[in-house]
Amino acid sequence: MFKSYQFIFSGLTLFLIAAMVAAVCVGAVHISLPQFWSMVTNGLGFSNEQLYTTQQTAVLLNIRLPRVLLGAAIGAALAISGSSLQGLFRNPLAEPGLIGISAGATLAAALTIVFGGPLLKALGNEYGYYVLAIAAFAGAFITTLTVYRLAMHNGKTVITALLLMGIAINAIAFAFTGLLTYLSNDEQLRNITFWSLGSLGGASWIAFSSAIPFIVIPLIGLPFMGKSLNAIALGEAQAAHMGVRVDRAKTLVIIFSTMAVGASVAVAGLISFIGLVIPHILRMAFGADNRLVVPASALLGAAALSFADMLSRTIVAPAELPIGIVTAIGGSPIFIYMIWSQLKKQQIL
Repeated sequence: MFKSYQFIFSGLTLFLIAAMVAAVCVGAVHISLPQFWSMVTNGLGFSNEQLYTTQQTAVLLNIRLPRVLLGAAIGAALAISGSSLQGLFRNPLAEPGLIGISAGATLAAALTIVFGGPLLKALGNEYGYYVLAIAAFAGAFITTLTVYRLAMHNGKTVITALLLMGIAINAIAFAFTGLLTYLSNDEQLRNITFWSLGSLGGASWIAFSSAIPFIVIPLIGLPFMGKSLNAIALGEAQAAHMGVRVDRAKTLVIIFSTMAVGASVAVAGLISFIGLVIPHILRMAFGADNRLVVPASALLGAAALSFADMLSRTIVAPAELPIGIVTAIGGSPIFIYMIWSQLKKQQIL
């Protein structure tokens, strides 16, 4: 089993590298593979041959590379959070938005856009963007903390209550976001719409460095929860008899997922279907072992979002399609097909 898992991880890693290299090279300023390799070898001091122009170097270092790295990190964060929450809730339809993470971030961003307009204008585009990101991150944490506290009974978190509270808080948050959209002017409406559709257009080294600490910690911590999630899949009582500290596992999964998704939404807005579809693909291909699915989701999610971002930059060039639209268009048919195929196997259709 270990050797087969090692083979799967190796294949997914190579796929991720290929997707990131393609995303770095493709765009308005084209960089060929020999030119990219020449930049890498020159940068590492292995070669003096220069096959590229200074413009290509500037585009690679200042625009493409931070964007691709940020996109890969966000894709990994969304997918690993989705797979972990599906394992925790024992529900294949669970995803980060289900417990209010995305809704809270969106509401906080909308509040900042509508009522913080003078502050955002005074700070300018660059610093105003970070105020918006901080507000979204705070909104994600506050909403998730509220859901988590409301779902506690006698010091323990009730999963059913957590899901129901998440649905209720989602409805409230999106209702207030809709109200803010109704009250906003044309400029504010465009900003809220742009945020809700998701984009990596604001990617920079500063945005990457500000988000990556909150993403790396969950990427390291969640794979260690695979064994506990496998036990919880048998039932909480059974998991407790097997020595799993169930409440501690619930708390860690929710904290890590909120941290990863909150940071992702803060810098890129709402990006749908990555956290829902990617774990499904892996479970259909390799089985339901969370020791494989959780870390593998990070690799495949990073590759999928890198590829989606490349499409968003090129499909309507020189304009840019919001990446949330690309993932929704690509993810919805895949998800429908997976559901249909599973129902057909079970002879329901």
